[in-house]
Amino acid sequence: MARGQLIHTCRNTQLRTQRTINETSCINEIGNNYSTPKYPNYEVNHLEFKKIGNDKVAALGLGTWRIGGGETPDYSKDTKEVQTLRYGIDLGLTHIDTAEHYGAGHSEEIVGKAIEPYDRRDLFITSKVWPNHLKYDQLLESMKASLKRLNLDYVDLYLVHWPNPEIPLEETMNALEHCIDEGYTRHIGVSNFSIELLNKATSYLKDNRLVANQVKYSLLEQSPSKRLHKYCIENDMLLTAYSPLGRGPLTKPGNKVLDELTVKYEKTQAQIALNWLISQEKVITIPKASNIQHIEENNGAIGWKMSTEDQTRLAESFKNNFS
Repeated sequence: MARGQLIHTCRNTQLRTQRTINETSCINEIGNNYSTPKYPNYEVNHLEFKKIGNDKVAALGLGTWRIGGGETPDYSKDTKEVQTLRYGIDLGLTHIDTAEHYGAGHSEEIVGKAIEPYDRRDLFITSKVWPNHLKYDQLLESMKASLKRLNLDYVDLYLVHWPNPEIPLEETMNALEHCIDEGYTRHIGVSNFSIELLNKATSYLKDNRLVANQVKYSLLEQSPSKRLHKYCIENDMLLTAYSPLGRGPLTKPGNKVLDELTVKYEKTQAQIALNWLISQEKVITIPKASNIQHIEENNGAIGWKMSTEDQTRLAESFKNNFS
């Protein structure tokens, strides 16, 4: 193989394209600290995808909250964060979730830089509009601004980040449909919506439907499993779980059943917790892509499945006790 070229072949139903990444251009783009990731040998069924609309999306994705800053931009870690996202993509974690609110837009800029070397068709990019931009014209402006920061012609999924009772939901849904009509997004959805709001939003849609609802869901926060998950299955809607590791506690020992399963399946606590989510019908998840080590660990959550008995026992153990 010629110096400076990395050949990465993803042998799965979604990523059949042989991808050539020029290492030199990567160094120029993100600085001299770029280190070449180690590419594993992929099996055909190693990566897992789930149906979304008439498309497919990776069951395990890359979340970007606090990448590029929290409420305000942070440019101090740009090089590392671009490198980290590229590492995840190279592992096959091709669903990247971001939002205009993250880092006041800088997260989208980092995602845009990270995805530059890749075939756009191999990626699934989600972004979200903040609740103070849900009026018709405001939403369209936000959509266009996100595309500019991402350096893309379209996103794959555009979500309402949070509902806003001060703005008519019908107006927001009309704007989302216009985004599809204009080719700004391929699919539309929502985040943090109740079943009642989902029904209301759906009633305002004319030619399209909501394909996803992104909510807080984990072993520590199981409320979506009561009614919302069933609703998503019945309505062919993906449930995207954010904060799937409870922002830390699910990565550590402390729950007897979880700890037992790490031994049984030879996996870490985080891998067990993520697998519990993506093993469920119509559920995908987007753990934060904070560093390469975490991405490698998270990647170990796919390609296998716990028994139904263990999934149930694990869920029950968290309903009443986390010690």
